[in-house]
Amino acid sequence: MDGIRESGGELLYDYAVVGGGIVGVATAWQLLQHFPGATVVLFEKESYLAKHQTGHNSGVIHSGIYYEPGSLKAEFCRLGAAWTKKFAAEHGIAFEECGKLLVATNAPEMKRMRKLGERAKVNGIRARLLTQAELQTEEPNVSGLGALLIEDTGIIDYREVTEELARQSTELGARILLQTEVSSITEQEDVVGLVTNRGQYFAQKIIACAGLQSDRLARMAGLDIDFQIMPFRGEYFDVIPEKRDLVRRLIYPIPDPNLPFLGVHLSPTIHGDLTIGPSAVLGMAREKYGRFSVSLRDAWEMLTFPALWKVARRNLHTGLAEIWNSLNKRAYLQRARKYAPTLQLHDLLPRKAGIRAQAVMRDGSFQHDFLIRKTARTVHVLNAPSPAATSAMPIARYIVNVLTDDSKVGRHPN
Repeated sequence: MDGIRESGGELLYDYAVVGGGIVGVATAWQLLQHFPGATVVLFEKESYLAKHQTGHNSGVIHSGIYYEPGSLKAEFCRLGAAWTKKFAAEHGIAFEECGKLLVATNAPEMKRMRKLGERAKVNGIRARLLTQAELQTEEPNVSGLGALLIEDTGIIDYREVTEELARQSTELGARILLQTEVSSITEQEDVVGLVTNRGQYFAQKIIACAGLQSDRLARMAGLDIDFQIMPFRGEYFDVIPEKRDLVRRLIYPIPDPNLPFLGVHLSPTIHGDLTIGPSAVLGMAREKYGRFSVSLRDAWEMLTFPALWKVARRNLHTGLAEIWNSLNKRAYLQRARKYAPTLQLHDLLPRKAGIRAQAVMRDGSFQHDFLIRKTARTVHVLNAPSPAATSAMPIARYIVNVLTDDSKVGRHPN
């Protein structure tokens, strides 16, 4: 590859990216946009890109309505939604602005819905409150006291976006190495060394976008982190083909502000399916998708992390309800019937689960915003659950800014 220099007989890259999800691939693409001619390598331990969070989400182009004004999530989601649609339109990637309805089914939810409407204005999002009659007109099969309509929300396949970004990155000179797992990161004064199962590599700067493994990569690099990634397993169902026209828009419940999850929702997909989900059950494996999968390493790290027990105590009722809904299909159905009462048990078909990487701080609190930290030669994206897919390009652009301007780090939620 042109431009790669030698360092003690080993290849030396300008930038190495660890992680082949959408954030990692977008970062490689963005680096080459800003530094033409730079040498960039991306390491992905799986046999293909976007295998984990990117390839298992609901495929929603989020608007950013939920997030605290001024937070990275609020800013990046809004910018990322516009970029995602523009990029898709320019490169023939299918997407649709189907819109989203946040449906309130009781008085407390109506109050929270109105607050979300106010937050939408602050975050610069087009939103409109609907009465019960207007909701019935918009979606005859949806039941509620009212709803908040967000027109700009869309649907897409983020794997296709990732693949197109990877194609363009390689055309610009990036080297993408699949089935290449990083096992060691050693930062020196003028270079960073990476040991992988395919040999040793060196780079001037490292950007880790490792999702479910992000805390481990940070510890490899010598960061003193005060959190752990916990895997929350999200279970979905497909609605039978005969009922895929049940709704036209994305249908979401009003979220609980104390939880980082948005609740079970109805999601039309860009491929013509209609899904229900996801749930949020604490898993015992970061990258195994079976309901009862266990990784001894993952389970041991969680069980010996003091924050786990604090989370369990604070969220005991919610956690038990999620487990019950996971084990009982009828209970799961009732969550969707709250706003889609015509759904029946036989309407639900199994669909592959996903796993959300959630940073939990040592005090037992959930990290709600994106979390980015750095050393002299490494940058780590440490908490990037939803809406990270929508926000991938602004996150990548921010990383480039961090690499060129240390003052940007002050805005990170450390």
